[in-house]
Amino acid sequence: MSGDLTPASAVQSAVSGIDWPPIVTGETAALAALSFQLEQTQWLPADAIIRRQHEQLVNTAAHAAAHSTHFRSRLQVAGLKPEQLSTPHALRRLPVMRRRDVQSAGAALFCTQIPRAHAPVAEARTSGSSGEPVVVKRTAVTQLMWLAMTLREHLWQKRDFRGKLAVIRANLPRDNKDLPTWGPPASLLFETGSSHGRSIATDSVALAEWLQSINPDYLLAYPTSLAALLDQFEQRGLKLPNLRQIRTIGEMLTTEIRDAAQRVLGVGIADTYSSEEAGIVALQCPDSGLYHVMAESLIVEVLDERDEPCTPGKIGRVVVSDLHNFATPLIRYDIGDYAETAESCSCGRGLPALRRIVGRRRNMVRLPDGRTFWPLVGFARYRDIAPIRQYQLIQRDLELIEVRLVSDAPLTAEQERQLGDVIRKALGFPFDFRFIYFAEQIPRGPGGKFEEFVCDLA
Repeated sequence: MSGDLTPASAVQSAVSGIDWPPIVTGETAALAALSFQLEQTQWLPADAIIRRQHEQLVNTAAHAAAHSTHFRSRLQVAGLKPEQLSTPHALRRLPVMRRRDVQSAGAALFCTQIPRAHAPVAEARTSGSSGEPVVVKRTAVTQLMWLAMTLREHLWQKRDFRGKLAVIRANLPRDNKDLPTWGPPASLLFETGSSHGRSIATDSVALAEWLQSINPDYLLAYPTSLAALLDQFEQRGLKLPNLRQIRTIGEMLTTEIRDAAQRVLGVGIADTYSSEEAGIVALQCPDSGLYHVMAESLIVEVLDERDEPCTPGKIGRVVVSDLHNFATPLIRYDIGDYAETAESCSCGRGLPALRRIVGRRRNMVRLPDGRTFWPLVGFARYRDIAPIRQYQLIQRDLELIEVRLVSDAPLTAEQERQLGDVIRKALGFPFDFRFIYFAEQIPRGPGGKFEEFVCDLA
């Protein structure tokens, strides 16, 4: 953003006859003002950001203690008062809240009152891809933060809003979804090009042909949907001449997909890490590629098995505290993801950094001796054995994995044996396999998300 809100496109004025300087009003003015502040706060020293985070956390906790019976009980059990959450050390005295705690709390979790300026309130339901769907309430303030962080991502990446945007995601109809603008937040402040949407349920062949027909400047997609598209483009020698960048959301992005995007389409990927409950958690740094935590909106802890903070380079559970949600106190909430911490970013921003988002516990393989780890499943060699289009591995018990496949032709017994050998070697254990075939595509989970490895054990 570099101190202003004027990348390639000019800010739109809301006042007739006034183009320069543009005047914005209402929700747009709030978004512009917040975005201007975020340009300043990202450069604060890390200790100043931490101090201001905890000042705001005390405000949120005080409101929640007065109006949420569940949060008030959590504080009492921990022997804490809201004003004591003013430091990271004090916050760690509050036990972590997990998805099942949110589910069992029910209405007792929600605040019975919210300030008028935070209205309206709306429900947000997680997709259930974790196996534990939850319902939370979010406010106009948390929605504004979501818009501001999304706008920050656009501006960090220096996108030309006049370009054409293609979107492939779960909440779109199967038929055409063509709009004259990109939609909020970009269209609230800027003149934008058109946007064109398709459902993630659309066949990858049809999606590839559609993308060629509109030739977008930017593409937004889930990583697994993108991987299938890249496979189509590579096999058929297709290109998107106007494409400048791909944006990914909703699923874990792998290095292999990043490399394929560069190899096949000659563009990079900017990934967004978010959750339905907490909003945008982290954005990729435009300079280093690390994931910057949106510290003006959330406190993010990465914790080891003893609930202690992970040192840089270590992998742990992601625990968030929403600083502005006065409807649902998500304070020290384990969102079910794992991430690797990073040193301070070389870009100079004071925002904390994550090196990568690793996945969820249910994406870890479990061995009979109790070991768990995120699996490498040897997929790079699958197509050397058979014409496999899509795969999914589901661990049904400690010694059995269900191998789901979409293939141009059914595998022979010898090909199944070879594929099993590759998977066993990659996993380091002599699993048994059950092969199941699908004609077009393997069904996606709730919310349109797709997980390549799922551990189905309790």
